[in-house]
Formats: sequence, structure tokens, C-alpha cells
Amino acid sequence: MAGHSKWSNIKHRKAAQDAKRGKIFNKLIRELTVAARQGGGDPEDNPRLRAAIDKALGNNMPKDTVQRAVDRGAGNTDGDDMEEVVYEGYGPEGVAVMVEAMTDNRNRTVSEVRHAFNKHGGNLGTSGSVAFMFHKQGRLTLPEEIDEEAAMEATLAAEPKDIEALEDGRLEVVTTVESFGAVKDALAAASIEPEASDVGLFPDNYTRIDDVDLGRRIVKLVDMLEDLDDVQNVYTNAGFNDAILDELHDA
Repeated sequence: MAGHSKWSNIKHRKAAQDAKRGKIFNKLIRELTVAARQGGGDPEDNPRLRAAIDKALGNNMPKDTVQRAVDRGAGNTDGDDMEEVVYEGYGPEGVAVMVEAMTDNRNRTVSEVRHAFNKHGGNLGTSGSVAFMFHKQGRLTLPEEIDEEAAMEATLAAEPKDIEALEDGRLEVVTTVESFGAVKDALAAASIEPEASDVGLFPDNYTRIDDVDLGRRIVKLVDMLEDLDDVQNVYTNAGFNDAILDELHDA
């Protein structure tokens, strides 16, 4: 068990106010298509696709739109010129940043990503400079009324990696990418609905951010990166306490 403050907390708050539905859908459709192309169109045999479908539906994407994206990827009829790239860098005060992108033009994408880092007091790093700090995982945040015993009983057969305690007392189930779907199904079978769930890159440790101005600078960098058409996901090891989260949320 380990308590920590997570970047995902502020991302969830931002998402609730995010009006860029079309851009979000475009990124989700791209992920669905590539996941299906690489691993097949059956989410039961393709953990990455299962996670992408869950994320799309969680963002209120219509089921027929999801299915069309999956069919397009499984049929290998569209998007074959897209490749996945990951950029690593440092934000203000050296916080680690990972950027996942899908692009048909690496030169364009790296130029745009580098510009965002430079504009907001960071710098693009070399391959391996911060990747060692992050691991690909599934994470499911449970409602506050769920205690550790109930969480373990519900998920034990699905073999989660760990159950961690967040700073606010809620529990978070940590999974491998492959077991994410099974753990989520196990929770559903126990009538437990996660408050948030995602598969992504999570840091081993967080850099605590207690300064509001620094927090704003980090958020501006991440916002600019996420607004780039080629960027799918942005992760950082910045950890904000509740007071900072509230001030950033109200800003």
C-alpha cells in the first residue's frame, strides 16, 4: 500500500470542463483504429483495444462510432501510414514528461512537441531520459465506501498487481495492461463501479508540487502538448496536493 498524489486527479477535473469534444473523439478513434490493426478487432483477445473501447465509451462516444473505428482498424483499410512515437522531456523545474503520439510525419510532430516544451520552460529529452521513471499500467479508482477487504475479495481471482491507498483514503487497484479488462469485469461482477479507470504510463514516484505558479506553468505545458493534433496522451510525475488542485481548478 502506498499513498500518493496523482496528476490524473487534475486531469479528471479538467476533463469535466473540456469542451473540445471533437478533438477528443479524433484521438480516441485513432487509438481504436491502431489498437485493432495491431492486435485484432476482438477486445477479449486484445487488451489494448479493450482499454481503448472502455475509454471511448467513458467519454460518451456512440457505440456505432466505436465499432466503425474498430472495423476500420481490423480491416486494415485506413490509417496504415500512422506510426506511434513516444517523446520524453522535462517540464518546469525538471518534472518528467512523457508524450505519446501517432503521426504520419515525424518531423512535423517532433517540431511541434519541441516548441511546446521550449515555450513553457521545459526541454525535449533524449530517448530513455525519463522513461525509466514510468511503467505502463491499468489503474481503477474505487468509491470511498469500498474498503481493502472488499476490494481484495472482488479482484483476487483476476490477479491485480496491487491495491494502493490514495491520499484521500480511496483505494486504487493497479493492474497490468493484460489484466485490466479482467479486473474491471471482476469489479463489475461484485457490483463495484470504479470512479475512474485508465491504462497509461504512471510514474514510480511523484514530484510534489506545492507552488501555485509552478503548477500553472506545468498545466500550461501539458495543455499545449495535449492540444497538438498528433499527441494522444501526456503523462508527468507532477503530484499536486489538494490545495493546489483547488486553486488550479478555480483559476
